[in-house]
Amino acid sequence: MHWRLSVLAILFPLAMALAASHAIAAGETDAAAEAGVASQGAIPAAQIPKPITDAMSSPDRPAADRQMDAGRNFGQVLAFFGIAPGMKVADLWAGGGYTTELLARTVGPSGKVYSQNGPFPPAFKKGEEAWKARLKEPGMSNVVELQKPFDHPDDILPVPPESLDAVIINMNYHDMVGRGYDRARINAAVFKALKPGGVYGVIDNSAVPGSGARDAGTLHRIDEAFEINEIKRGGFRLAAVSSVLRNPKDDRTWFVMQHRGEQDRFVLKFIKPHGAGGIGGGLPH
Repeated sequence: MHWRLSVLAILFPLAMALAASHAIAAGETDAAAEAGVASQGAIPAAQIPKPITDAMSSPDRPAADRQMDAGRNFGQVLAFFGIAPGMKVADLWAGGGYTTELLARTVGPSGKVYSQNGPFPPAFKKGEEAWKARLKEPGMSNVVELQKPFDHPDDILPVPPESLDAVIINMNYHDMVGRGYDRARINAAVFKALKPGGVYGVIDNSAVPGSGARDAGTLHRIDEAFEINEIKRGGFRLAAVSSVLRNPKDDRTWFVMQHRGEQDRFVLKFIKPHGAGGIGGGLPH
């Protein structure tokens, strides 16, 4: 009898974990299926464009960035978003500039990157210094520094309407939610800046399906379906979803800064529809 109880004690938690993983998978599938898109896997290495592989392997990149590469798989992400030489792109909430630098190296001297951050709080001044120092490095002459506050989103991207090919926000959309910024106006500014057919690329940390914005300000996670629906209300169409940053071992209950690079993340490619005009829809204020 005792051995049966021991076996049950082992199997029951495993069954519960399996059920939870199925629930998460179902939530992911529902979020993509409701938007009418299927999740895409990794792009074969041989098919990743050379400008992207050259950017990733550039010997001029900081050693600290290279250490983050394995956890970010950004060559796949750039290829999924279709970033190419000559493009004009923006890195929204650029942080220390990891994404900015790879965008700049990929679009090359004929392209341009607008690297945007809001004001840095005193606790993050070292991050601000690192960002500004990076923009002065060789090879970054095609980067335009934008220090624009998120609580004045109409000015967040001071570029001509319909002039950008892509806008990327890498693991910071949830921060806009957690800090209560007006995402309707921010998304409208992105919509206005993008060319018809332009890409709004979003990478974010997965929360438990159905949790909405609950964990945005604490665990730094957000429900994928919540984010999809919010951005779609801004006039964007979800065109594709990538699974390259998925981690099925993540139960999505822990603070992502504890194990950065190991959290499950979703990668979403939104498109500004052709014929949509310069201003998108929005959420109620």
